[in-house]
Amino acid sequence: MQLADRAYRMGSETAFEVLARARKLEAEGKTIIHLQIGEPDFTTPKNICDAAIRSIQNGDTHYTPSAGTMELRKVIAEYVTKTRGVEFSPENVVVTPGGKPIMFFTILALIGKGDEVIYPNPGFPIYESMINVAGGTPVPLPLKEEDEFKVDIKQFERLITNRTKLVIINSPGNPTGKTIPQKDIEAMAEVLKDKDTYILSDEIYSRIIYDDAKPFSITKINGFKDRTIILDGFSKTYAMTGWRAGYGVMNTELVPIIAKLQTNSNSCTNTFVQKGCIEALTGPQDEVDKMVAEFKKRRDVMIEGLNTIKGFKCLKPDGAFYVFPSIKETGYKSKELADKLLYEAGVATLAGTSFGKFGEGYLRVSYANSVENIKKAIQKIKETI
Repeated sequence: MQLADRAYRMGSETAFEVLARARKLEAEGKTIIHLQIGEPDFTTPKNICDAAIRSIQNGDTHYTPSAGTMELRKVIAEYVTKTRGVEFSPENVVVTPGGKPIMFFTILALIGKGDEVIYPNPGFPIYESMINVAGGTPVPLPLKEEDEFKVDIKQFERLITNRTKLVIINSPGNPTGKTIPQKDIEAMAEVLKDKDTYILSDEIYSRIIYDDAKPFSITKINGFKDRTIILDGFSKTYAMTGWRAGYGVMNTELVPIIAKLQTNSNSCTNTFVQKGCIEALTGPQDEVDKMVAEFKKRRDVMIEGLNTIKGFKCLKPDGAFYVFPSIKETGYKSKELADKLLYEAGVATLAGTSFGKFGEGYLRVSYANSVENIKKAIQKIKETI
């Protein structure tokens, strides 16, 4: 079968591939500790589930407008206005089935052949995949351990050309868990202020923050509200990965274009899921606070444990639920060690190269698992190494 060129340019998300291999091993009777997949291991809070169930019972099982129900768009606009400190209206919001469609639609809408997109590397793999599918040119912005995975502003400035159409920022970041400090976002904005460039600001982990870290949205900087597409959603904060619910906040001229892409692909987001999302944002937040507190405890256990393994060195993340330890001193390449840990130790992790070429020498390890299992995994890794 001869496929279109774009099909060969499309990448994947290794987390799902490793999950499939891990499930196959489990089906063969092996015990696997899952530290690879990027989803909370908590159940969706009961009040959210109840809201969706009531919605089904009330007959909310039909199409909605492609951009989402006005009720949910209004709630999202109020939430983003409150949390980012910038005024938004429902007309700025598009609701999508998950956060990925906002990446997908934004890049399809803005990027054509010859357009350059600067994106973090190591970074979420779908960024590079979609840039390639759209026919654009991916321009990786290396995030280095020696800089604590922060943006090198001088290097960022050197990467900007007259073909730079889009810059992707992700804070807190996947896979590093690091936030971009306000001063660095302001410095990036200073570089971009006179450029005809959009920003896709992936803020999906903005509620999963530890210690004194403070997420800062570039939309707060004068002149950047209308140039920025905020990507956020419900999967991570409310343990709603399987619900598939996300949203983008953008200027009103872009909204109908993104909504039209939604019409051409998904039609709309599930109706009763949108009711659950309204409850998520307007209902009690106690379960979110408990989950973040538990993640922080697990993070500390994970870091302490990994740093006792010979050849491992692990920085402390500011948010999300991943660590990105260096394994360079073990003598293994990233994929080689990830495979060894899966098949010999029964611990599923991801090779750093799953997040780009600058991820070589690292593993991404999720601590979305119990403290007990994290401690077991550390011991198994130690024994295998």
